[in-house]
Amino acid sequence: MHVVILAEFAVASGGAEKVAVESARGLAEAGVAVSFIQAIDGPVDPLLDHPRINRIGLGLADVWSLPAWKGAVTGIWHGEAARRLAAALDALPVPADCIHLHQWTRALSPAVLPVLLARGVPVTLTLHEYFLACPNGLYYRFDQGEPCALKPLSASCVAAACDPKSRLHKMVRVARSAAMRTAIGSGRLDVVHVCDASVARAGALLAGFDLRHHRLDNPVRTPQGAPADPAQGDAIVYVGRLTQEKGADLVAEAARKAGMPALFVGAGPLEDRLRAMPGVELLGWRSPAEVEAVLRARARAVCAPSRWYETGPLTVYEALAAGIPVVASARSGASEKVVDGVSGFVVEPDVDALATAFDRLADNAIVHRTGQGAYERYWAAPMTLSAYADGLIRIYEAQIRGTAPKLSRQKIDSAFNFTAR
Repeated sequence: MHVVILAEFAVASGGAEKVAVESARGLAEAGVAVSFIQAIDGPVDPLLDHPRINRIGLGLADVWSLPAWKGAVTGIWHGEAARRLAAALDALPVPADCIHLHQWTRALSPAVLPVLLARGVPVTLTLHEYFLACPNGLYYRFDQGEPCALKPLSASCVAAACDPKSRLHKMVRVARSAAMRTAIGSGRLDVVHVCDASVARAGALLAGFDLRHHRLDNPVRTPQGAPADPAQGDAIVYVGRLTQEKGADLVAEAARKAGMPALFVGAGPLEDRLRAMPGVELLGWRSPAEVEAVLRARARAVCAPSRWYETGPLTVYEALAAGIPVVASARSGASEKVVDGVSGFVVEPDVDALATAFDRLADNAIVHRTGQGAYERYWAAPMTLSAYADGLIRIYEAQIRGTAPKLSRQKIDSAFNFTAR
């Protein structure tokens, strides 16, 4: 089997990129030939250094690095991206059996979708967020601070001042969404949902598309080790971008109300506001190894208080794997992995509810019990990289079953000059 993975970055700078890179590595380790197409120039994760991974760069620029007018135009329809992608696919040593798209909004634009759909092989899209339906991608009203309830691209949606930047920016996003729908047309997509809640919402949000739905948890590349001792921790820890929709401010306010320190790993637009609040410590971005060390040394619990319908923040799974209880927003897909009162607490994303959970975590016995519950429940059925790769292979095989015979593994190896494993 030969799989093309298409992403805009080749480093784990966010959840989608992390999953794209790790999926390539997991598939390669499972014996699958992978062509990883990187749209935007930049660093490359060492995980992509594998004899069964053929990495291809398109040399595109991030739209956020371009002048505003040019970024808007290319974000709506980037014809050059489509041409470069088509040339890269034409130049592959052997045709792809399937194509898996993880990102398209920072450089590729909707222009690449007809290129992919014209290949005559299954095209899969992982729904890391809601860009397939919602212009701003989060199905969230930034003007109201709550999830959206409007039909995507309806008159009410177009008129809503929901964009985090400006109304003009919203119009660009609306144009991009309209271009995307036109580009897909009657083409069929396979979509991968990373949480059950995403599946439940898909019916109304994605009406009008020809979709086949699949459900697969994101991978967690964390080896099993001894559980942490969160009862020795001194702070509630938040890991991720410091933004309103992710609820970083809620953690600081609730921790202050509960009389506990709040420790933030990450950066973002709320950084200055958080730094000015008492009891707050900001560490900035840290490497994955540094984050794990911080969690094991400092965390009584990890908090993921998303105001938006976040699909699956990976830091929650990593905390559970380490044996650290999690306080998760009831709106987040990650809450599906937290058993309330057993491996943490599931609450509404508001200050009072979070403060109540933090108050409970002042009790060492509760912290110890929920930390142990987190560790035991996670490792009873871990979503390891190999398990994730197996799940992807099952999806791909189901997609291509019954099609014309494909090249044997030996012929693919020969075409790519892969080193024998």
